[in-house]
Amino acid sequence: MVLILCTSTIVSCTAPSKNTSSTITPTSTISTSGWTSQENPASYPGELLCVWGTSSSDVFAVGFQGVIIHYDGKMWNNMTSGTTNDLSGVWGMSSSDVFAVGNSGTILHYDGKTWSQIVSGTSVDLGRVWGSSSSDIFAVAGSGAIQHYDGKAWSGMTINVPTNWFYDVWGTSLSDVFAVGTGGTILHYDGKAWNNMPSGTTNTIGGIWGSSSSDVFAVGAGGTILHYDGHKWSNMHSGITNPVGSIWGSSSSDVFAVGAGGTILHYDGNKWTNVSSGTTDTLISVWGSSASDVFTVGGTENGSIILHYSGQ
Repeated sequence: MVLILCTSTIVSCTAPSKNTSSTITPTSTISTSGWTSQENPASYPGELLCVWGTSSSDVFAVGFQGVIIHYDGKMWNNMTSGTTNDLSGVWGMSSSDVFAVGNSGTILHYDGKTWSQIVSGTSVDLGRVWGSSSSDIFAVAGSGAIQHYDGKAWSGMTINVPTNWFYDVWGTSLSDVFAVGTGGTILHYDGKAWNNMPSGTTNTIGGIWGSSSSDVFAVGAGGTILHYDGHKWSNMHSGITNPVGSIWGSSSSDVFAVGAGGTILHYDGNKWTNVSSGTTDTLISVWGSSASDVFTVGGTENGSIILHYSGQ
């Protein structure tokens, strides 16, 4: 399960396991506004659905049919996931403590050497994962479900606000967590309970990120971009109508958002600017280690795309 709004579907440790026969050195087939393309070594050609890392030489991307690939700063390599279920989210506390989530309640953990499957406590499709620590992790899902990991086991959380689907989760601490989804849903967790926040939109919200508890951005359908100042959510002018599904920044004045039709937007602290990506493929997820080291992934059902921004 992953938000693709343009369709109906909506840190040094042991080196990761890799299939050296599938190792491919990135090639710069696209070079526009500092973004260059890199090749995906995975045998399955479908979209990559999420990207996250700990540094410029330790980046993970996940996708359809259990695909997990790893970037060591020079090339992308296949990893053995042990599942054929689609994987929609990846996040971790360090290079030896990484979680990937996906369809049918799939949750995988990487210890710096191998990926292993762990009991999730649910069979619903999981979309994104985030935590404040290795004993406080949230995974959002279809059917309005949120799973929580306390360092020992995963369990379902009580959600009193109805929603059809949650698409992303992010926070600043164990008592300041946001979850977003269909119908303009934004929930906030204060460490005790999830509460609804007025978002001012009924558009589906697919991504959320912030630089602090009073500087949070959310993106979604119809080019929707919202900002939270610690008190209320307000609409920002994106200048586009394309669906936007993922957002990340290095600071409050250096924020990237990506979406359908190869959309890449950049916020400099004053306004959003549409940046040429050199592709019309859907860009599904964005993450970076710094302002000059940003990755976005996506593609179509026929093939994946990986773009990297070096700041030049």
